[in-house]
Order: sequence, then C-alpha cells, then structure tokens
Amino acid sequence: MKIIARIYTDFKEKFGIPRQSGIARNVGRIVFEEEYRRPEALRGIEGYSHLWLIWNFSEAEREEWSPTVRPPRLGGNKRVGVFATRSPYRPNPIGLSSVRLLSVENTKDEGTVLTVEGADILDGTPIYDIKPYLTYTDSHPDAKCGFSDGVRDYCIEVDIPKECEASLGERERGEIMAILAHDPRPSYKGECDREYGMIYGEHEIFFIADECKLKVTKIKKRNKK
Repeated sequence: MKIIARIYTDFKEKFGIPRQSGIARNVGRIVFEEEYRRPEALRGIEGYSHLWLIWNFSEAEREEWSPTVRPPRLGGNKRVGVFATRSPYRPNPIGLSSVRLLSVENTKDEGTVLTVEGADILDGTPIYDIKPYLTYTDSHPDAKCGFSDGVRDYCIEVDIPKECEASLGERERGEIMAILAHDPRPSYKGECDREYGMIYGEHEIFFIADECKLKVTKIKKRNKK
C-alpha cells in the first residue's frame, strides 16, 4: 500500500472525532505526496460532488487484534464481531469515509489540493486512495443497518453559553455544535459532573454532560506545542 496523500483537518487528537463521516460539516484539505502531484490523475474529479477516501487508522495500529469489540453506541457493554462494526481496531487498520468535494485548487507549492467536507479523520492522516461516490451503486436507502439502525438518530442537546462562544466564528460554532451533539464521550461515561476536554482547530473545548444534555463550560485558545 502506498500513501498517495495526507488529509489536514481540525481534529488534532482522537477524542472528539465524529464516529461517522458526514456528521459535521468540518472542512479538510487533501494534499498529495510529491510523486502523485500529477494534474492528469485528477482530471474530471470536479464533476463529482462526493468522494470515497480510503485511509490508514495510523493512531490505532496494534500488533494483535480482537474478533469482538464494544461499540460506543451500545454503551460499550455489549460485544459484537469486529467485522460487524466500523471500529478502528481491526486486523488491517483501514478506514473508509464518504466526503463532499468542495473545491479543486491548483497551488504553486502543494500541487492540486482537494478541499472536502465531513471527514471523520485525524489531522495528518495518510490517504491510500480516492474514488468517486456514485449514487446509482453506492446509495441504498432501504438497506438494513444492524444495531446501528437503533441508534442512528441519537443526539444530545448542546448548550454553549454566550460567554463561551465569543471566540468562535459562525462556521466554527456550527461545526462544534454538530460534533458535540453526537456525544464524543467514551462508552463508559462515569460521573455526570465530570468535565471532559477536546481539541478542535485552535480551540480547547471543555464540557460536562448527562444522558440528555451537554453543556460547554469554557472554550479557550490552545497552546501549540
């Protein structure tokens, strides 16, 4: 497998990344490795609205694998087969995401750059391949989704006090609201008064939550290392 590109997003750590692509309208940039900065390799791609990204779970690689995992949406208490989930802990750490193509830009220093929306991928993640999304073969509205059918509409109320959102732009606020609404907390949530923190772009976001509502306690500019 060859790395053809890397994607750059506002997700600087694993915690807080949406569990599926397309949940939040966050923007990412796909920059190709020098060997693959060939304009003709992307000829015609602007005719598609969505793409499939095949990528590497670079922060989830393990020497051993488990045949069962505990999906977060089942509370982390029930084990199901790894091949019946999208868990990152797999025999081969390969991810698959459907994203919206926003623009194709020819740049002087980075070659042709793709800007996409909705990637559930860590900043700097290696991309193995890019393929066009085709509605007439890839979309199956009547498909059964196993245990996921029972949790697909799960959403938690989000409260961002005005004093906390003062440092956010309109786009950032919308993206953060969408991410938090799908509850980034781990399967074992623990105490309701526990404060969690996540990094998104230039911000550190802190929040507390119970089963019905998530409240942001503070947002501050993060210190870059």
